[in-house]
Amino acid sequence: MTALLEVDGLTKRFGGVTAVEDCSFSVPAGTITALIGPNGSGKTTAFNLITGYLRADAGAVAFDGRRVARPDPTGLYRRGLTRTFQQARVFHELTLVENLAVAMRRPRGALFRRDVTPGDRARSEDALGQFGLAALAQNRASELSFGQQKLLEFATVLMGRPKLVLLDEPTAGVNPVMIETMEHHIRELNRGGITFLVVEHEMSLVMRLCDPVIVLDHGTKLAQGTPSEVQADPLVLDAYLGA
Repeated sequence: MTALLEVDGLTKRFGGVTAVEDCSFSVPAGTITALIGPNGSGKTTAFNLITGYLRADAGAVAFDGRRVARPDPTGLYRRGLTRTFQQARVFHELTLVENLAVAMRRPRGALFRRDVTPGDRARSEDALGQFGLAALAQNRASELSFGQQKLLEFATVLMGRPKLVLLDEPTAGVNPVMIETMEHHIRELNRGGITFLVVEHEMSLVMRLCDPVIVLDHGTKLAQGTPSEVQADPLVLDAYLGA
């Protein structure tokens, strides 16, 4: 399969600590790819390097067939690469509709206006309906539960019509029903053509949802394969799964 995202030799140091070291992997187009590893293995740092929230000390990123010379979140968002965060990033004082409206591709400067056009409102309400949040459309985001804020953030990143979505622990801190809801949306959106790279600690979810699975350890790729291959890899069992 064609790689939608290619990471080549990414390295990031914080003082004397190397968080990511010569890390290379690819995400095939059309897949739900997992990025797993123990706490401190460099997963979120890798996400931050790929999306431009941190500057790499070495290495390169290519997206959709083009090298990304200096990754920045806004430029990548406009090209079709976006992400969520471990702690949902939403505008707490805006309504749900307003949160989705400001995430749509629009002229520079429109972000600072709170007015919502009829077209933006219709599209926002449709997205909220798909995520089961339609009844809360006019509520402020601050009124949502933690899990609902994660759903809102998920819906928000989709407003840019992305090709690739990086999900950073989408089910962390949510109840089992919300985990099922997240899984359902990821599967449906993937069937609709969106590729996913998912950092997730819930191994049962990873093994039934993702293929391939990439394993990081000490900031570099330890293994990559199908869920069954990764589960049977002695290096993975020793480093991460605890067997």
